[in-house]
Amino acid sequence: MEVFLIKAAQLILSLSILVVLHELGHFIPAKLFKTRVEKFFLFFDVKFSLFKKKIGETVYGIGWLPLGGYVKIAGMIDESMDKEQMAQPPQPWEFRSKPAWQRLIIMIGGVTVNLLLGFFIYSMILFAWGQDYLKPEGVKDGFAVTRTMRAYGFQNGDIVTAIDGKPLENVLEASKHILLRDPKQITVQGIDGNTRTLSLPENIGKTLYLRGETAPFSIKTKAIIDTVIPESPAAKAGLQKGDKLVNIGGEPIYYFSDVPPALTMAPEGTPVSVMIERNGVAKELKIVLGEKKKMGISAGQREGEIQLSHKNYSLGAALSHGTAYGYNVLRDYVSQFKFVFTKKGASEVGGFGSIGKLFQDNWNWLSFWQITAFLSIALAFMNILPIPALDGGHVVFLLYEMVTGRAPNQKVLEYAQMVGFVILIAILLYANGSDLYRAIFNR
Repeated sequence: MEVFLIKAAQLILSLSILVVLHELGHFIPAKLFKTRVEKFFLFFDVKFSLFKKKIGETVYGIGWLPLGGYVKIAGMIDESMDKEQMAQPPQPWEFRSKPAWQRLIIMIGGVTVNLLLGFFIYSMILFAWGQDYLKPEGVKDGFAVTRTMRAYGFQNGDIVTAIDGKPLENVLEASKHILLRDPKQITVQGIDGNTRTLSLPENIGKTLYLRGETAPFSIKTKAIIDTVIPESPAAKAGLQKGDKLVNIGGEPIYYFSDVPPALTMAPEGTPVSVMIERNGVAKELKIVLGEKKKMGISAGQREGEIQLSHKNYSLGAALSHGTAYGYNVLRDYVSQFKFVFTKKGASEVGGFGSIGKLFQDNWNWLSFWQITAFLSIALAFMNILPIPALDGGHVVFLLYEMVTGRAPNQKVLEYAQMVGFVILIAILLYANGSDLYRAIFNR
């Protein structure tokens, strides 16, 4: 219960920061352009609010439903669907009376703030904490390589030194580059000390993802179980801490990185043979995998297997490198959407429960700000999608008006807003319903 409360507190604080600043991104330009803002709410006040106070022409408050927040701008078709106000003649202080370029700035303000906030947080993380990274020479015994990568000529013990001809300073990012950026060539240093460059096919990232090989290069970790999650498929099958995995479903296991792809190939709902070594004695167990095809186990620590390096940054360098890092986070986040539109990716979509799991069990400010920066950039991208009811949907109609010189029909805007709202509710229900389903059935 304590862990749940700590994670929930971090999630609520993080989302509160992001939502308030996002809405300020709309609020501030609206006020600069003398547009009336009737409400400014953190969370939604369906039927009632936890707190509200009117200051000037704006009611500020906190709702009880923590699914976001909003600003209600006079003369704008939004989630409030205030048709009565829109039926009246336009007033000078209303959104609809302002030039299209001013309305565009008001609408993209929230996304802009979230994007810049993500870059800023990453910069301040580098300035305050510096950065740990792993040089190629910091890997003691090289990497464990997945089955698919071995088919392309890579070998256990290889160390990635360059990707598409560009030296890789932090080799811990090798898997991310391969999975999300589809490089053409990888340069590695083998256990014999020789360097070789190997080619990869197109869409290698998607191939690896569908095969469950999300870490094509990982630190060599012995396939010895350190933790077995209670009530998981592994626990029900009788697996214990200290068991050494030897074979799963006929697939040999050399390192812990071989486990996910072996599970991906195993049938769902059918007992799968798991060969283990316990106290020097071989033993076969049967495990029934769920929809997610996860056993519910983790490996031990990797003491002595790697030697991390550390770099501190001046304020100027932190701002430069933090912005570049934030840009790469955005690019990789956009890239991973190619996985969402697969059967496997759709089954892994999650809601607030999945977001909450990103936070650590104890309160760690470095981790908190790293996750908040990521969520800020993710929120910026999601909000600029051209879906009615999102900022991106409003932007599309404004760009149409600016290009054609004609404002869309009000009825069209109203129907689009309703359709967009239904789409968002459906996505929200699906994502959070998936979290609930996984929590109930341990999948």
